[in-house]
Amino acid sequence: MKNWLLSGLLLLMVSTVFSQGKVTGTVTDGQGSLPGANVAIKGTKTGVSADFDGKFSINTTVNSGELIISFIGFEPKTVKFSVAKDATTNVGTIILTANSNELSEIVVMGKGIIDVATGRKTPIAVSTIKAAEIQAKVGTSDITQTMVNTPSVYVAGQAGGFGDSRISVRGFAQDNTAFLLNGQPINGMEDGKIYWSNWSGMSDIASAVQIQRGLGSSKLAISSVGGTVNFITKATDKKEGGFASLGMANDNYFKTTAAYSTGMSENGWGTSVMLSHWQGDGYNDGTYGRGETYFISVGYKPNDRHSFNFLLTGAPQEHDQNFTKSISTYLQYGRKYNNNWGTLDGEYRTERVNYYHKPVMNLNWDFDINDKTQLSTVAYASWGRGGGTGSYGSKLPAVDGQVNFDGMYAKNLTLVDGSFANKGYLIRASANNHSWYGVVSNLKNQLGENLSLNVGLDLRTYQGSHFRQVSDFMGLSSWSESRDLKGANHRGSGTIASNTVTETGSIKRWPATFNTISSDQRIDYDYSETISYGGVFGQLEYAKNDFSAFFQGSLSNQSHERTDKYDYLSEFQKSKKINNLGYNVKAGTSYKIAGQHSVYANAGYYDRQPYHDNIYLNFTNEVNELTKNEKILGFEAGYTFSSKIFTASLNGYRTSWEDRVTTTSNAASVAEIAKYPTLQPGDLIYKTNEGVEQVHTGIELDFVAKPTSKLDITGFASVGNWEYNGNVVTSYRDEALNLLDRVEEDVDGGKVGDAAQTTLGLGFKYEIFTRFSIDADWRNYSKLYSNVGAVKNNLELPNYDLVDSGISYKIVTGKNKENSVSLRLNVNNVFDEVYLSELTSARLAGPTDVTYKGINVSNNGFFGLGRTWNFSLRYNF
Repeated sequence: MKNWLLSGLLLLMVSTVFSQGKVTGTVTDGQGSLPGANVAIKGTKTGVSADFDGKFSINTTVNSGELIISFIGFEPKTVKFSVAKDATTNVGTIILTANSNELSEIVVMGKGIIDVATGRKTPIAVSTIKAAEIQAKVGTSDITQTMVNTPSVYVAGQAGGFGDSRISVRGFAQDNTAFLLNGQPINGMEDGKIYWSNWSGMSDIASAVQIQRGLGSSKLAISSVGGTVNFITKATDKKEGGFASLGMANDNYFKTTAAYSTGMSENGWGTSVMLSHWQGDGYNDGTYGRGETYFISVGYKPNDRHSFNFLLTGAPQEHDQNFTKSISTYLQYGRKYNNNWGTLDGEYRTERVNYYHKPVMNLNWDFDINDKTQLSTVAYASWGRGGGTGSYGSKLPAVDGQVNFDGMYAKNLTLVDGSFANKGYLIRASANNHSWYGVVSNLKNQLGENLSLNVGLDLRTYQGSHFRQVSDFMGLSSWSESRDLKGANHRGSGTIASNTVTETGSIKRWPATFNTISSDQRIDYDYSETISYGGVFGQLEYAKNDFSAFFQGSLSNQSHERTDKYDYLSEFQKSKKINNLGYNVKAGTSYKIAGQHSVYANAGYYDRQPYHDNIYLNFTNEVNELTKNEKILGFEAGYTFSSKIFTASLNGYRTSWEDRVTTTSNAASVAEIAKYPTLQPGDLIYKTNEGVEQVHTGIELDFVAKPTSKLDITGFASVGNWEYNGNVVTSYRDEALNLLDRVEEDVDGGKVGDAAQTTLGLGFKYEIFTRFSIDADWRNYSKLYSNVGAVKNNLELPNYDLVDSGISYKIVTGKNKENSVSLRLNVNNVFDEVYLSELTSARLAGPTDVTYKGINVSNNGFFGLGRTWNFSLRYNF
């Protein structure tokens, strides 16, 4: 009996073994393999992982069933199979779709221009933020807020008002990080800076943001030092549909948005449009804001070889501003205190309004010449109009901490005419207008199975104009002033010019776009510049199986010419034309080990031209002969591990930067007002360091884990050491750009400020039930120093922690479940942490000084925002 049972059991086991079938296939993302992808038979515990080439083989005891294929960052896919006994069935290539926000899905135009990391096989230090996360977490903030959970990225300045934030990457400020919009450079050509108030609609139109830290993958003839940030906007949607959304937040913030796309017609045409309006009181006192966003995209695909997309977008806005002030002042009046406003006859009035409108237009053309050659070109233009207001003339002391508008208005009524001599007062607007045109083109050729070549050009021309106008006479009927016109030596010639103005210019976002005040109604200064830029670039890359290597190079020429119609005799109004040649080279290699491991190393050298504002001394036509190309040398290396539930990257870097120029601004302190008599309370003072050398080193870690299908865990850490070397020459200027002082200083070993050198972060997202999830992110910031440019002994700010959290719920509606309603609630700084987010002075505390958390209260800066919230409701159809 026992023998019979044993024989029967053995027969059953043998039968089961021999009845097994085998299912094979390959998992890709449509461009390359997905090693480590998880393959499981539905309803069983049987599962395998794809190998280095994305191939898998799984045994099954059933004749038919379903495979579940999944990979981090991609939508799971179900594939049916049937297999005969003892046979093998190949289900072919299974292409996983990145969730709807992944770059491979959204970059439909300008693929050869937009420098996303997928455009090069050799890895870099990169983080990608997708549309769903942008829409969920940005709330009322600038789009910079979506980058806070990224290694070596620090965001500051939010306390200044809507659009006034700043971002640093690896300790380098915005003027040294390249920002691109669909392949179009958007850093200012005069100074490299970027103002997020001009891009307040970016969160509405962005499909993704990719932050490439360090050398990056950019093929353009640009020299990004901290990194490259790519904003990839929506293009013309292929399917008909749209959405409408409502948003509200603390401090009376309200936003409405509507969008619609026709989809692509049979003859290849399609149009997408979006409009939004927002307004709010601002978190701090006197920081009201309001604005709109518009987006129009028209696509045309006449055949399989050609694709065209026209884009027009803009975000006109105006917002009242808050500036840094001493900690003691905050302690006296509260952390939301803003001294830039007051009342006139009982009505709110402010001295500081930023108003701007910068329409951007571009035309993308993708041309598949043949199977091996593709051409991508973008022609673009932008027209910036607007500026910022401030006091002008003689200002009375504040009353109870606010601007004494009533007193100054009453004083002005006693004057026949306003001028500096009779101590009149008015509110001026500093206009900064520009017209910018350019084209970027890239030709890619597959030279062989493993070798590809990219070559292209980058051409730009920029015309900027800067002047001041009266925005409010404050009871005066006119304003008069005179100046000694400069001659051949850029000093006074003895010829006195006088002018009297009687008109005001608009500081509203829409009127300022179309109206410019005449030249005879301008005050204080009136100058312009023409900047032309031409560059060529190339990239050669070899990629085969587990090895890749690349070389990039670019050569560019930049020309500058300045015209000053206000302060110079007519024959000396044009400056000497300056041409500067620059170049950069980058190279790197990578190697994949056993499918789940990869290592890379990159190096680059930049010889970068100085910015326009550093070429001409003290904002005159005098050329700064000491200005020369900045020298940047960068090294980086990294390791990445990838599996079906865990992916992590570890990066190390060293960047040295010589012959650079830095400029910082700060409200003048009591001591500076006493030292420089022309300054008044509330005035800004500009500090410029020349000949600066910096060395930035650090390591970065970021990871994503998916231990269950419902839980995502993310984390990051970055530890940096950023220091100045040697000596610098420091210049101090007032708001009219008059030179106040110039000294040489020893800054060797001084810490670079304005960004936390050590950051830690941990976050999670958990789906409680279908389409209902909660998430939270914790961050710690330390080794944060004052933003004072190059100094020997910088001031370290106290460490601080922030926690943000959110709840999301999505309801599927419609006959075929094609529509949805999404609800999102965010709470930022959940525990209402009180912290200093930045300081703009570095006065150390003495034994008898009053301090706040160990910091001398005479230092100027900003407190970070306290607890805030925002809620959004979105209907997709």
